Amino acid sequence: VQLTESGGGLVQSGGSLQLSCAASGSIFSINTMAWYRQAPGKRRELVAMFVMSGGYTDYPEPVKGRFTISWDNARNTAFLQMNGLKPDDTAVYYCNFIGVEYQGLRHVNFDSWGQGTQVTVSS
Repeated sequence: VQLTESGGGLVQSGGSLQLSCAASGSIFSINTMAWYRQAPGKRRELVAMFVMSGGYTDYPEPVKGRFTISWDNARNTAFLQMNGLKPDDTAVYYCNFIGVEYQGLRHVNFDSWGQGTQVTVSS
């Protein structure tokens, strides 16, 4: 399963951006979708998670109330709406899908990552 991200860019503090992550391939099911970010010199951190079973979402405190993860089932695309952006949100953002794909007649687990998209917030 391949993930293609789009939507990053440069925005002023307080502004908004929406990131997209489109999945392609022989998908049987998607269990979780998540967005992570990695700033220079820092480790990759989770910023949003969506669990398909039950529609559960989770956000860490630094982004809670500002970021929203959503899913378009018809397009196999996840979104991350980011409002009230701050300079501390500057990072490369990655999407991650975990699920099951078809490989011939077999169902095989997959854990795929997007290529990353740069988000820069100026003060």
